[in-house]
Amino acid sequence: MKLVGIVGSNAEVSYNRLLLKYIAKQFGHLFELEVLEIKDIPLFNQSDDQTSSPAIQKISNKILSADGVIIATPEHNRTIPAGLKSLLEWLSFKIHPLENKPVMIVGASYYDQGSSRAQLHLRQILDAPGVNAMVLPGNEFLLGKVKEAFDENENLKDQNTSNFLESSLQKFIQFINVVSLLEGPKPKPAEPEDLHATGTCDTTIEGVDMSAEDWVERAAEAVNAVEGKAYVKLNRGILTVDQLNYFLASMPMELTYADQNNQFLYYNHTKPGSEMLASRVPGQAGNPLANCHPEKALKNVEWVIQQLRSGEQDAVRVHVPTHGPDKYVVHNYQAMHDEEGNYVGINEFILDFKPIIDWYLKQTKQTLVGDVDAVSSASTKEKEEVDSVSSASVTESEEEVPVAVAVDSVSSASVKG
Repeated sequence: MKLVGIVGSNAEVSYNRLLLKYIAKQFGHLFELEVLEIKDIPLFNQSDDQTSSPAIQKISNKILSADGVIIATPEHNRTIPAGLKSLLEWLSFKIHPLENKPVMIVGASYYDQGSSRAQLHLRQILDAPGVNAMVLPGNEFLLGKVKEAFDENENLKDQNTSNFLESSLQKFIQFINVVSLLEGPKPKPAEPEDLHATGTCDTTIEGVDMSAEDWVERAAEAVNAVEGKAYVKLNRGILTVDQLNYFLASMPMELTYADQNNQFLYYNHTKPGSEMLASRVPGQAGNPLANCHPEKALKNVEWVIQQLRSGEQDAVRVHVPTHGPDKYVVHNYQAMHDEEGNYVGINEFILDFKPIIDWYLKQTKQTLVGDVDAVSSASTKEKEEVDSVSSASVTESEEEVPVAVAVDSVSSASVKG
């Protein structure tokens, strides 16, 4: 069983942190406990939405993947610390990882009451609409006079206190099991994606090296693909191949198609890769998706595909402020389905919305909320955040599934070109 423990203080020295570390060390035979800090959580401000920031997303993802949460709260002015309140506000603003999540409250304080009033207040907060946590009833663990409670090895001195803590934790485990039964079986984890496209699907063109620079020409020859003035019957209409190309090339966005076998089949090639919002090069067409990305990005690519293939999300969108404040660029990964609803791949379209927004504002005489400096500053900040998520998410964090996915996760020309 995997639990996370949230340190309710952002102070450098915290006895509540010490208490959680003691629980992790002493009761490892009951569960695995990962202790999370809140010192990087920004002050909640709904006008400055930082829900997608790495600090908040990290804690949210840890909670979502855990079987239960233990919150250790100090008491400040008869309630919980401001840092912990900010965290709970972010976790009930646009994301709700604590919803129906089993939670146990513990607390330590310098005086006799052991954060009792803060714990009582925290129960009310966790029960609020938008939070909706499942808090373990009763079993209050209040550690008073905490300066005297631990020995030099950071163990609780009093065996009876430790025994009571263990019995409370065992009841929390039972509580988690009961909640799990109420919630029903968990969805099965998504199957791993074959990003090297070693399999086939109904439309796979076999016998042609997927990594070949001239895959398009060789594959077209292998299947006698029509081109030029040959007609193609579509739903609904008939176009020549030339007309179809003109049509796709005229779209005010960059289009990419990867099939259900994770093979990159097409992009509307209208300009050099260096001039595109997400660079692509002709030699990429036909490649397995694994060949289109650096190794460190594959985890993000897999996550996006799993979301779309499983139906968990019909579209994954990422705004990309790295192009500067004069562009509003969004990468859209849209699931594609056949007439029977079967997943048949991804339609990725990338678009700078700013010209459209500017035109609309001019027509309607409306203006955006916020001044130019504010927008510019925000863009700079967002760029830093996206960059940091992009580097962290695809890299070194083996256990984390990125929510704010790396830029151009599915089909960028990051390897070739």
